[in-house]
Amino acid sequence: MLEKLVIGSEEWCTLPDLQIPAVKARVDSGAKTSSLHALNIVPFKKNNEKWVRYDVFPIQGNIVVCIRCESKIIDTRHIKSSTGVSEKRFVINTSLTLGGMTWQIEVTLADRDSMGFRMLLGREAMIDRMVIDPAQSESTVSYSLEQIQAFYNIDKVKDSGLKIGLLASNLSLYSNKRIIEAGEQKGHKMFFLNAQQCYMKMDADTPEIHYRGGALLNDLDAIIPRIKPSMTFYGCALIRQFESIGTFIQNPASAISQSRDKLFSSQLFSKNGIQIPTTGFANSPLETKELIEMVNGAPLIIKLLESTQGKGVVLAETNKAAESVINAFKSLKTNILVQEFIKEADGKDLRCFVIDGKVVASIERVAIKGEFRANIHQGGTANVVKITPTERKLAIKAAKALNLDVAGVDLIRSNKGPLLLEVNSSPGLEGIEQATGKDIASIMIAAIEKKLGYNKV
Repeated sequence: MLEKLVIGSEEWCTLPDLQIPAVKARVDSGAKTSSLHALNIVPFKKNNEKWVRYDVFPIQGNIVVCIRCESKIIDTRHIKSSTGVSEKRFVINTSLTLGGMTWQIEVTLADRDSMGFRMLLGREAMIDRMVIDPAQSESTVSYSLEQIQAFYNIDKVKDSGLKIGLLASNLSLYSNKRIIEAGEQKGHKMFFLNAQQCYMKMDADTPEIHYRGGALLNDLDAIIPRIKPSMTFYGCALIRQFESIGTFIQNPASAISQSRDKLFSSQLFSKNGIQIPTTGFANSPLETKELIEMVNGAPLIIKLLESTQGKGVVLAETNKAAESVINAFKSLKTNILVQEFIKEADGKDLRCFVIDGKVVASIERVAIKGEFRANIHQGGTANVVKITPTERKLAIKAAKALNLDVAGVDLIRSNKGPLLLEVNSSPGLEGIEQATGKDIASIMIAAIEKKLGYNKV
C-alpha cells in the first residue's frame, strides 16, 4: 500500500484544467464533494452537451483577479451548505494538483464569498490518497504574497490607469462585458461590482463601501452604474454613498431615480418645454372616460409606471377596451399612464445614444409584425438612421433635463414633429453597436477620462 500524503487543515492547490495556478482550500473531511467559489454561472450547450460558463475569483478579498472558465457539466445536485440551506449546484470534473500529485476530482460550483476560503476540499477527493493532521497548515507548499502576485501577473497591471467600477448585476450581459473590455483596452483597472453584494457603512468621519469578502471600495476613481429596475432603490443608495466620498459617478443617483419615475420625468419634460405625446394620469376610476378623452381617445397607449423594455405597455384600440384595461389596473392599485397613440409612426421609433451632451449614435428601431412598439428585446430590428438637427437637439435636451451623462433617448416621428417617448439611464449597447459599428463602450470610457482630466502617459 502506497504511503499516504499528510496534509493540514488548509492547503494550496492548483487546478490545471481551469488555468488556476494557486487557490487556498479548506480541507474538510465532513464534506463529501469539493466546492469551488464561482460567480456569474451560466449554463449553455456545446456540441449538444451541457456546459457551464463561470467566473472564479481565486484570491480571497481580491475582486480584480478573475479567471473566466468553461467546463462540461457532469451532474446537477442539491447540496446542503454549512448553514443548512439546500441549493442546486452544477458539478464539474477537473484536475487537481496537490503535494506533487495530480488527479481528477468532482467539484461543485457555488458562491463561497461568505466563507473564509475560495475552495473546499471534500473527502471524496482525498480517499486513498491522504490523511489529515489538523495541527498542520500549508504542509505541502506555502506561497508568499509576492509569489501569488507573480502567478496572477498582478504586479504587471499598470498603475497609471483609472480604477473604474461597473455597478450592475450580471457580468455576462453584452453591454457589461463590452464596457469592461473597453476600459481594460484603454489601460484602466476595471472592477465588476454586483450591486446586491455591496454594503456600506454610514459614518460622519469614515463612510465606507464594502464588497463581498470585505474588500473596501473607497479608492475607486469612477463608477459606471447600470442598475436594473428591481434594484433601483438599493442601487441608488449605493451610488449616493459613492458620491458622498467623492467618487465620480457617470450617472448620478438623482438622475437615475428621475428617469425611472415615468410620471415625474414626464412632468420634468413638460416643464422644460420638451414635446411628448399627450399623457394623462389619474387616481380615481371615476375619471376614466375624461382621462381617455384627454389624450384624444382610442387608440391609446396604457403603460405601467414601472414598465421597462416594452413590458407593461398595452395598446387599447377602442374606448371600451381602454376603459376595461384602465379600470382593471386601478383595481389592482397599480399606477399607470395613458398616452396618445401616434399612428403615423407605424411601429418605428428612434434610439439616440447621448454621451456627455452629444448624440454619438442613432438607430431606427422597427417593431415586429403585429407589435406597435419597436423594441429589440422583443424581436424588433435596428437600422442606421440619420436624424434631423431638431431630433438631435431634442435628444440632447431630454438627457440634460434629467442630468444624465449617458442616456438612451427614444423619439418618435409624428405629423407635428419629433416627440420624446422616454429616456433610459442604462441603455443597452448591443443593438446600437452592431447596427452602427461604433464602439460606444469606448466613448463612455473616454467621457469619464475627460471628466476626470485623465491623460494617458
